[in-house]
Amino acid sequence: MQRLLDTLTNLFPVWALLGAGLALVEPRWFTWFSGDLIVWGLALIMLGMGLTLSVADFKRVLKMPKAIAAGFLMQYTIMPFIGWAIANSLPLDKHIAVGIILVACCPGGTASNVVAFLAKADVPLSVLMTMCTTFAAVVMTPLLTKWLAGAIVPVDAAGLFLTTVKVVVLPILLGLTLNHFIPRAVVRVLPAAPLVSVIFITLIVASVVGQNSQPIRESGGILLTGIFLLHGCGFALGYLFAKLFGYDRLVCRTISIEVGMQNSGLGVVLAKKHFPDTLAPVPCAISSVFHSVIGSLLAAWWRKREEREAKLVNSSNARTGGRRLLSSD
Repeated sequence: MQRLLDTLTNLFPVWALLGAGLALVEPRWFTWFSGDLIVWGLALIMLGMGLTLSVADFKRVLKMPKAIAAGFLMQYTIMPFIGWAIANSLPLDKHIAVGIILVACCPGGTASNVVAFLAKADVPLSVLMTMCTTFAAVVMTPLLTKWLAGAIVPVDAAGLFLTTVKVVVLPILLGLTLNHFIPRAVVRVLPAAPLVSVIFITLIVASVVGQNSQPIRESGGILLTGIFLLHGCGFALGYLFAKLFGYDRLVCRTISIEVGMQNSGLGVVLAKKHFPDTLAPVPCAISSVFHSVIGSLLAAWWRKREEREAKLVNSSNARTGGRRLLSSD
């Protein structure tokens, strides 16, 4: 059963692509999932993340602050700058530009933890980075969005702050509390939590795509180019700067994944709440598809490299061991 749950969870990019594609063809299949359902869906995703955390995780942050600080810094500098540059360079509708900036200012996505596992990166470090950037999003996302997008449209930073508290901090704190006081019950539901998160992320993405299927088809080329550049540059620059900081390749991969993958679900909720009846949520929804696909492809490549290098090491050890046996004979 656990293997089936893991397999279904690891197919997240497939579900995201499938949901978005079906929503473009038959929007009615997904547009029912809207309004408060999207908010509650994101809250459940954040609750699932909170269930995986404990007080010990917070203590671990103090033991490895440099790597976490580096990832945190890159998350809230590299991505917002790329988002701002794309929004001001491409001929985009102003609310689509705001959506790109908004999702670029969001914290690391929960799906990054799954991709870190697939890439054989440092999963505990990924979880801690996601946790830290998510908590900081209460302040960083509204402030950065106000600063970078305020010149395009009015941004209610205080409103963004309150919404982020409700849909991010409170559910995570609830999950942390449940994990602390009723750990046995949490252990029972925890195996299904990642798959539940994948289901709700897919529904959120498909709903927003379905609600905006016509404008997506009309501005698809330039919109997809902008989102691809956002995440492609995020993954690449995250890895490059981590390498320049002198970290080993596992940490570099982890930081690359954290920087390249945003909490697009949060971006959708914030955009729908504070930029209603506009195209601002659309880039956030498309973002979820793109970062999942790019991250999964990178994970597959890194995983194959690890397996290939492991085979070479084993083969080399076998030859060395064989020569030693011959020489001893």
